[in-house]
Amino acid sequence: MANKGNQTKYTLSIVMIASFITPFMSNAINLAIPTIGMEFGATQGLLNWVISSFLLSTTAFMLPFGRLADQYGRKKIFLSGMVLLTASSLGCALSQSITALIVFRVIQGVASGMVFGNSMAILTSAIPPESRGKAIGFNSAVTYIGLSCGPVLGGFIIDTLGWRSIFYLNVLVAAVVVILTVWKLEGEWKGEPSKVDGGGIVLCILGQALLIFGLTDLAAGLLYQISFAFGIVLLIVFFRYERRRRNPLIPFDGIMKNKQFVFSNLATLINYSATFALSFVLSLYLQAALNLNAAVAGLVLLVQPVLMAVLSPITGALSDRVSPTILASVGMAISALGLFFFIFLTVNTPIILIILILALIGVGFALFASPNTNSVMSSADKSLYGVASSVLGNMRMLGQSVSLAIVALITSITIGDLAIGSEGYVDKLMPSLRIAFIVFTVLCALGVWASMARNQRKTETM
Repeated sequence: MANKGNQTKYTLSIVMIASFITPFMSNAINLAIPTIGMEFGATQGLLNWVISSFLLSTTAFMLPFGRLADQYGRKKIFLSGMVLLTASSLGCALSQSITALIVFRVIQGVASGMVFGNSMAILTSAIPPESRGKAIGFNSAVTYIGLSCGPVLGGFIIDTLGWRSIFYLNVLVAAVVVILTVWKLEGEWKGEPSKVDGGGIVLCILGQALLIFGLTDLAAGLLYQISFAFGIVLLIVFFRYERRRRNPLIPFDGIMKNKQFVFSNLATLINYSATFALSFVLSLYLQAALNLNAAVAGLVLLVQPVLMAVLSPITGALSDRVSPTILASVGMAISALGLFFFIFLTVNTPIILIILILALIGVGFALFASPNTNSVMSSADKSLYGVASSVLGNMRMLGQSVSLAIVALITSITIGDLAIGSEGYVDKLMPSLRIAFIVFTVLCALGVWASMARNQRKTETM
């Protein structure tokens, strides 16, 4: 029993460290983009791909690797992903051109898909159901700590040691996870072995890659719009193809019968679509409309992730005793209320009021995230934890892309090519923010419905 207890601690520690890496690196590398651009003389388009390439490849490969982990072993895929993440991070640190950096970022994304398509599956496999919510809460807290530390600690590291140091730090942390996984993580978890669905893998990767590429700049032109449309078409073809397969990559027929799983993931998609771009639009507002410097704006925006980090272990543990549906629905409603308050932002809104609204949304997100994750993983069959984990990850990533696409579409229509700081920019920014917050509030309200709908009838396990 003691050994089992130690294994639980080791598993949670390994997954938590892995969950810290990507949010920390992603937020930190955002700060390094200007320095990278100056060193390589890169255009803004290429610099955008330093960020977008990682998001695209992570999303495209997460589902296939989640399914392969169920077939061949979750620990095996997780460990392979961590090794690849270590190597690709070293490649990023040593890159001598912007092209090489983008290529290694793509590989980083593939590795991230292998890791984060399975980390929650491993956690769910190893942690008993009665304490699973608490473990998920701690894991969520570490993710938000990574988000919080990214701008602050990342900025200090970049200023002191240069942008490559972020990737060297990633190499070090990833290598520690590899060593701990080999040394301390015993056993293996997998479902029933079956024939690899090669056609499904190709359709899944291409469909998601084209969809995400289109969403990165949907308002930019015909290329992105065609990519988005083709992505949707390929995903429809993928869905129909999978339903005819005896051993599909994704068992859609079983999934569609599991109402708790479907609506919990739909709630995740809606929640991230409504909240992910919040820091981006408020960063514009705080600096362009209120004339705060980047450091002060960053401290204001830290309120939300810090509260999420503090409260997530509490709400996760609570979801082991109270219905996750109730907690997640209340959390979504609180977030919707906070977004509604932001509709009335003006250039005269006091900073303290903005902080209080951000705190309200942070509480709402903390109530939603861990209980909702617990609901998703608890509704899945043990043999399909990898699929469940990767579907949940995909909903998060797709929600992030949709959220940014909404803001990009609104600002392209209302602001156009007007530069930040130019005359009339703030006059056009404020209406665009109001429209964005109205859209986000409506989305969050729909999310409350999706969250409540999961338990309207008895669900079947997929």
